[in-house]
Amino acid sequence: MAWTPLAGAARSVALEVLLDGPLPRSEIARRLQLSPGSLTRLTKPLLESGLLVEMSGEHDPVTGRPTRPLDLRQGTHHFLGVKLTADAAYGVVTSMRAEVLAEDRRPLPDTEPATVIVAVAELAAALQQDVPAATAAGVSLGGQVRDHTVVSSARYLGWNDVDLGTPLAEALGCRVVVDNDLLSLTRAEQWFGAARTCDHFALLTIGEGIGYGLVTHGRVQTGPDAEVGLLGHHPLNPLGPLCPEGHQGCAEAMLTIAAIRHRTSLGLGRDVSYDACLELAEQGNPVARRVVTEAAAALGRLAAAVGNITMAEKIILSGDGIRLAQVARTALDDAIRQDRNPYARPLDITVQRTGFTEWARGAAATAIQSFVLDA
Repeated sequence: MAWTPLAGAARSVALEVLLDGPLPRSEIARRLQLSPGSLTRLTKPLLESGLLVEMSGEHDPVTGRPTRPLDLRQGTHHFLGVKLTADAAYGVVTSMRAEVLAEDRRPLPDTEPATVIVAVAELAAALQQDVPAATAAGVSLGGQVRDHTVVSSARYLGWNDVDLGTPLAEALGCRVVVDNDLLSLTRAEQWFGAARTCDHFALLTIGEGIGYGLVTHGRVQTGPDAEVGLLGHHPLNPLGPLCPEGHQGCAEAMLTIAAIRHRTSLGLGRDVSYDACLELAEQGNPVARRVVTEAAAALGRLAAAVGNITMAEKIILSGDGIRLAQVARTALDDAIRQDRNPYARPLDITVQRTGFTEWARGAAATAIQSFVLDA
C-alpha cells in the first residue's frame, strides 16, 4: 500500500499515532492543540488510505465517553535494515514501529561494491520469504555518507565516493536510504528506543571505535562532522596508554575493545578475548580488574563531559563493548559524580548492550523516518 505524502498537521497526527498509538482522539487533540472538528477532518483521509485504523471501543480517559482509539493498521508496511561490517551484512525486517520480525546475515567474501550489493540482495530475499516486500530499506555503515546515497568514505571497507544507494535500489526494487551507522542507531533510540520521550539526549557507543550521536530540540545533529567520531581522541586520562595516533589516555586508547584487550593481554602475558577480559575482571583477576575499572572510569568521565557540555537530559551508553559499564558500574558512576557539578541534576544514564541486530534495526529506523518524513 502506497504512502500518500503528508505535511503539516496531518503528518503530526500520523506521527503521534506511529510513535505512541493506539491513542484516543482526545489525547491526540490535546497534544497537537486541535479542535475535535479539525482532528476529524485530518484523520478522515488517513483512515480512508488505510494508514490508520480505529480500534475496538473503550472509554476515553479524558472525557469518559465511549471512543475508538486510533492506531496504525498492522502489516501495512515493512522495512528492511542492513548493517555492513568489513566481513558481513546483518539484516532485519521490521514493522513500521521498528519491531524486528526476521533477522539474518550474509558473509562478505570481499568488500568490492558489486560483491556487497549482491550479498545485500540475497540477504533481503532471504529475509522477505515469509513477509511482504519491504516498502523501503536502510543500509548503515561506519563512514561518511552524502545525500543518503553516496559513501564518501568508509575506511574499513576501503571505499571512497561509492554510490551505494542507486544500484541497491535497483537490486532491491524499493527506496534505499544509506546512512552512518551511529546516526541510524541514534534515530532508532529517538523514535523507538530509550529516548523516545526525550528531546535532548546523547548516545555514546564503545566497540571497535567510539561513537557519538546527539539530539537537540528533537532533531538528530547531522553533517560531515557527525560521522567522523569526534570524541575518539577526547582526553580522559593524562597517565593513560597511547592510541595509534600518539594521543595519551584518549577515548580510543582507553575504551575500544582492541585497547582493553591489548592492555589486559600485555599484563597477563597471553592473548585474551574481550569477553575473557570482562569475565576475569568479574572474577577478581587483578590485571583485568584494573584495566576494566580504569576503562569504566574513563567512560564515566566521557559521559560527564558530554553531559556538561551539551546539557543533555539523558545519556545512553551502548555499543558492542558496553558490558564494560555493567561489570564496573561503580567506577563508572563514581567518575561521573566526580566530574559533575554537585548542584547540577544527576545525569540520567541508560546502559544497554547493542549487537548487530540492533545496528541493523537502526538502519531500518532510518528508512522508516525517511519514508514518513520525506515521502
